[in-house]
Amino acid sequence: MPLKAGIVGLPNVGKSTLFNAITNSHVEAANYPFATIKPNTGVVIVPDERLDELTEIWHPARTINATFEFYDIAGLVKGASKGEGLGNQFLAAIRECDAICEVVRCFESSEIIHVDSTVDPKRDIETIDLELAMADLETVNKIMGRQSIKARVAKDKVAAYEMAILEPIAKALEQGLPARSVKSLNEEQVEYARKNFFLLTLKPIIYVANVAPEDYSDIEHCVHYEAVKDIAEAQGAQCIPVSCQIEYEISELGKEDRKAFLEELGTTESGLDKLVKAAYRLLNLSTFFTCGTDECRAWTFHNGMTAPECAGVIHTDFQKGFIKAEVYDFDALHAYKSEAAVKEAGKLRQEGKEYRMKDGDIVFFRFNV
Repeated sequence: MPLKAGIVGLPNVGKSTLFNAITNSHVEAANYPFATIKPNTGVVIVPDERLDELTEIWHPARTINATFEFYDIAGLVKGASKGEGLGNQFLAAIRECDAICEVVRCFESSEIIHVDSTVDPKRDIETIDLELAMADLETVNKIMGRQSIKARVAKDKVAAYEMAILEPIAKALEQGLPARSVKSLNEEQVEYARKNFFLLTLKPIIYVANVAPEDYSDIEHCVHYEAVKDIAEAQGAQCIPVSCQIEYEISELGKEDRKAFLEELGTTESGLDKLVKAAYRLLNLSTFFTCGTDECRAWTFHNGMTAPECAGVIHTDFQKGFIKAEVYDFDALHAYKSEAAVKEAGKLRQEGKEYRMKDGDIVFFRFNV
């Protein structure tokens, strides 16, 4: 399932450096606005220690991780909602993304130009929020123009339902606040808005606080990071501190050198690994595994999908001819160390069409076409 997150932010905040690190590719990262004019797409591996353990147990011919797409999108400036800078391209690109990773500059540097001359994370976030809010407000006003008459004159139930959602969203947008900041809507209304109104500020978001290398090991004392963290908490969003420069350096290292570098930093997991996992969870995704001597593979599925639907992730024929799923969970294999021992312990289950897959399920699908 091709899901993607857009890396956004003002010019020169570290978006392209982050993209280079997260995909280990080399898009242009020049020190001037609009160095990245077209969205750059990269596929990144989703780190999963469970798959590493499965590989040690099965010794397959190949191991395949789940993957995730990231877009590096051109920097936004004030007036983007009115077409300033590369505004129209920016808005079109972000509209295609399922989630947003907003990079916020939290480091000082006389060598790297800030588009507003000074470093102020709160102001930068407000700038992006305002531009996206103004674009959304235009969308919302158009819909309300159509539905308000239907709701008021024709007593149309669908129109009335939509107006009850749109009105509080419009009030927030008028103040430059994102639609996700509206607290009066219930979960059903929010999901309806996501599916029907396609609002930019309703997309799930992760804030990436790009800190200086010297601040990364003492992050709680980084004032700029704390400012981003507070904004994220107020919105119910995640905030992940990274040093894009450090992460890029890590991405250039081999496996053993990378491990040693992380140990020196006092961690076993890079900030980018945490970001990839967070983006994965943000879109309500989980992983099931198929294992054998030929291949151990992680597959992505939406939480709530049934066994036949997950079989269809592998191949449509598996879903069409689904008979049953033979399932055990990763924790069982971790405890018993082999599939044979799992079976002997009675931990292997036979599941039918109504079974909803769980994160960490190891499965063998039986089908007939």
